[in-house]
Amino acid sequence: MTTDLNTLREQIDELDHSLLSLLEKRLNLVNQVGVIKDQLGLPLYSPERESLMIKDRRDYAKKHGLSPELAEDILRRIFREAYNRENNEGFKKTFSGKGKIVIFGGNGLMGRLFTRLFSLSGYQVKALGSKTWHEAPDAVADADVVIVSVPINKTLEIIAQLPPLPKECILTDFTSIKQQPLSAMLDKHDGPVVGLHPMFGPDVPNLTKQVVVACDGRYPEKYQWLLSQMQVWGAHLYKIAALDHDRSMSFIQALRHFSSFSYGVNLQQEQANLDQLVALSSPIYRLELMMVGRLFAQDPQLYADIIMSSTQNISLIKRYYERLGELIKLLESGDKTTFIKNFNEVSAWFGEYAQRFMNESRTLLKLANDNRI
Repeated sequence: MTTDLNTLREQIDELDHSLLSLLEKRLNLVNQVGVIKDQLGLPLYSPERESLMIKDRRDYAKKHGLSPELAEDILRRIFREAYNRENNEGFKKTFSGKGKIVIFGGNGLMGRLFTRLFSLSGYQVKALGSKTWHEAPDAVADADVVIVSVPINKTLEIIAQLPPLPKECILTDFTSIKQQPLSAMLDKHDGPVVGLHPMFGPDVPNLTKQVVVACDGRYPEKYQWLLSQMQVWGAHLYKIAALDHDRSMSFIQALRHFSSFSYGVNLQQEQANLDQLVALSSPIYRLELMMVGRLFAQDPQLYADIIMSSTQNISLIKRYYERLGELIKLLESGDKTTFIKNFNEVSAWFGEYAQRFMNESRTLLKLANDNRI
């Protein structure tokens, strides 16, 4: 029996090696695709092509008695690796001129990410920080794009201190609030202005499927090439008015981060046993705990700036606090009928998104369970 088991395991090992060899060949083909995409100026990410491939492989797997879900899981992981490889091969440059990019705050994490991306596309990038501010007038004199990528609490100050920019130079920022910076840039520069918000952290390996928010400022036809460049990198552009962006960010960032912060503070003050919480948590609760822990592994100044960036955020959080108080009274009353009524009202408000989120979360739960030690 032991001999038979070892023989089967050896055969499995050989097949695994064969699979890895095939994977290597596939990724080599991906590199060739990346070169052609670069020559043609095609985006890194093609959602139509990806959807067709997933459908085809799912159908093929089902036809041959395999799990379509397994086929899709494997393919999506291969896609991710392929995008990472293509990301390091260079990109088409969408600007026809010299393409000098000046990034104020270019030595920060986000600044370094975009310095790498612009450089891969053949642009000349100049990063400026507090120690090199004296170089700003010369640096921007022939700039095609000036990017302000500094902490929220410094953004307006830096915009105000910018030296005069060339008339055709694009002025933009990477701040997570948009109304005030966009207004300040429009006052500072008479040329093309656009507000940008990369909806991801600087630790992403590439921009494939990442969202970049764009808030129109002035002369959109003159900064369209910059937006197109980000699409070539694989980003998905979402255009929105600055006012609407900031309102959404109050929910997506300020309220969400404050909730995680509050939950973490409560865990610490209750002296919860994290080892036990991790061991006893099902995948969904482990994910929630991970998201809270992730917050406290990052820069506290950044989250203080995000949460306290506007009175609108504070007002939203105060309303949230008041509703929590009302719901606590509901729990104290033991009124399950009203609880269920409220639950159903919220469920109806979510509509089809509730089931959509249920389906999407299943994939995340599988990954969380696979990574469990």
